[in-house]
Amino acid sequence: MGRSDGPKLEGRLPKAIVFDLDFTLWDCWCDTHVTPPLKRRGQDINKVYDKHGELLSFYRDVPDILHKLHHSGVHVAAASRTHAPKVARQILSELLVPGSHRDDAKDPLKAKDGEKVVPAIRLFDSMEIYPGSKMEHFQQLNTKTGIPFEEMLFFDDESRNREVAKLGVTFTLVNGGVTRQLFESGLEAWRKGLSDRRPE
Repeated sequence: MGRSDGPKLEGRLPKAIVFDLDFTLWDCWCDTHVTPPLKRRGQDINKVYDKHGELLSFYRDVPDILHKLHHSGVHVAAASRTHAPKVARQILSELLVPGSHRDDAKDPLKAKDGEKVVPAIRLFDSMEIYPGSKMEHFQQLNTKTGIPFEEMLFFDDESRNREVAKLGVTFTLVNGGVTRQLFESGLEAWRKGLSDRRPE
């Protein structure tokens, strides 16, 4: 793994931060609102179009959050119950976000204006994208990564998925997409939970 020269987050961080996709990172259901194939136009940043020319992009603060997490050494994961996992992965592959991958210091991808960019999918370390319960998604993440549930923070727009808290995961409900303010609030909730769990 190369050295990271990108922007980093301050303070104690979870070992894994997990995001749902639909209406959490972008504003649609990719299994009903999007018609593949999806394509990027040139090196456009944070823009991908479906077969009918409909634009899809991350919510405004998401690219910066993903980039900072990546360069902070946090395990970034996606957990989605979508019935269109191939479409979800294609969206993540096609969307370019500003910044660079920590291993691309010598030969970064660049947009038209010369700005460094990276396909969003490269900022994710794990992806559990398939129909099923979020409990199953997190049990798989735990098995594959060895990261304790208590070291995981999850952002999702459906309150029913709060059930992962039974495993020890910190759950943050999303309303209108992940924003910088909500992200910071989720981090604080996780830190408070960590502090509360410490023995006296």
